[in-house]
Amino acid sequence: MPTDLVAALDIGGTKIAGALVDGQGRILLRAQRPTPAREDGDTVMRAVEEVIGELTAGEPWGEVRAVGIGSAGPVDASAGTVSPVNVPGWRGYPLVERVRSAAGGRPVELVGDGVAMTAAEHWQGAARGHDNALCMVVSTGVGGGLILGGALHPGPTGNAGHIGHISVDLDGDPCPCGARGCVERIASGPNIARRALEAGWLPGPDGDTSAAAVALAARAGDPIAVASFERAAQALAAGIAATATLVEIDIAVIGGGVAMAGEVLFAPLRRALRDYATLSFVSRLTVAPALMGTDAGLVGAAAAALRAYPDAAVGRLRPAVNR
Repeated sequence: MPTDLVAALDIGGTKIAGALVDGQGRILLRAQRPTPAREDGDTVMRAVEEVIGELTAGEPWGEVRAVGIGSAGPVDASAGTVSPVNVPGWRGYPLVERVRSAAGGRPVELVGDGVAMTAAEHWQGAARGHDNALCMVVSTGVGGGLILGGALHPGPTGNAGHIGHISVDLDGDPCPCGARGCVERIASGPNIARRALEAGWLPGPDGDTSAAAVALAARAGDPIAVASFERAAQALAAGIAATATLVEIDIAVIGGGVAMAGEVLFAPLRRALRDYATLSFVSRLTVAPALMGTDAGLVGAAAAALRAYPDAAVGRLRPAVNR
């Protein structure tokens, strides 16, 4: 009898989380391990296998029809491999093959972590009901994914919508990706903090120099902290407007640690967006904070699996993924 239960993995440089998720997005069972990110590739994979082992131990595992993976990238879904920047032991690592083996031969769907967050926000969060959306994670890096025509659009390799590496400053600072002036180089948390420190911002007595501390200072009216967030908002607005002009999205959903700054980020972002999204077909573009929180990766990985293997969720989700 068909079931809508799938397993989900959310793999990042800090943690490897796993869950069993049903067709309504409810998490029924969880497992987690720290990511041994500085170890060799097989050591990292053993941590993944331990998470899967916890999920397989219970009775519900017999009903699991597929596995979804949202991984830090780059990923290559067409090859089933991952090369996360923050996991150096995985370069072209055959993650899909290894997970399929650990999961008893069940089908596996791989997407980037930004695409997984997008799937979650479209299914259960702020992009629900929108047929054309960009969802972003603004944190240590800047990632994203697209909903086009009502369906998740991961692209051939699972990386479509990676807005963090759109160049918005042609003569800007070099980005670790090799380009210049990328959105990530300006708007990520570490770069917000770096820019504030370089401009003379002084942290409080606790010595906290994170973007969260800069946000706290901006709320208190510190002009340097405010300026750093305004610059980040301008970069985000330019990237969002460029995306909207290209594919006609009508909402941009922003999550991640930097989004927790609230109106310190969103108020200047909305103002800047009016300066960049000027054409008639993008002028109604809205921006909203993400709603799914830390479960976005798991719920989104599950959503990607449910869409890729529709027999796992008859009648509950759209049956296909646009490639």
